[in-house]
Amino acid sequence: MQKVPFSFALPLAVLAGAAFATPALADEARVEARTGVVWNRSDTEATAGVAAGYDFDLGSKAFIGAEVSADKVLASDNRVEWGFGGRLGVKTGSGGKAYGLVAYETKPCAYCEDSVALGGGYQQDFGKKYYGKLEYRHSLIDNGVPDTDQVLAGVGLKF
Repeated sequence: MQKVPFSFALPLAVLAGAAFATPALADEARVEARTGVVWNRSDTEATAGVAAGYDFDLGSKAFIGAEVSADKVLASDNRVEWGFGGRLGVKTGSGGKAYGLVAYETKPCAYCEDSVALGGGYQQDFGKKYYGKLEYRHSLIDNGVPDTDQVLAGVGLKF
């Protein structure tokens, strides 16, 4: 059996103790269903999708989170657009969160381009487990393809 050097074991024990002694924060996992509208210079379409994420507290007033998503423009020739990204925001009174976001999104059709979305939103708790949200996204698309804008409304469940 190999001995663990004291100089390594002591900091490890201090970190472990601090982790278990930290008061419970409101870090939370979440899943949601959402729908909305997406438009560019020539088209406007309805969208529907799902997302899952996890928010980490940055003290009592701020948070940072990660999210994965699957959204579909409800047109027959479009496929599911997969996304992953993050959000950074502030907690408002009574269970609200205002945030900015950035996300990578795969291309929604064979001849489309992938994109990077920038945006913001507001999420409001309804009780301890449920929430609703409104979100705006501007997707930056390359190769001369028009950028798109999207407004989403969603409802979700927190764990």
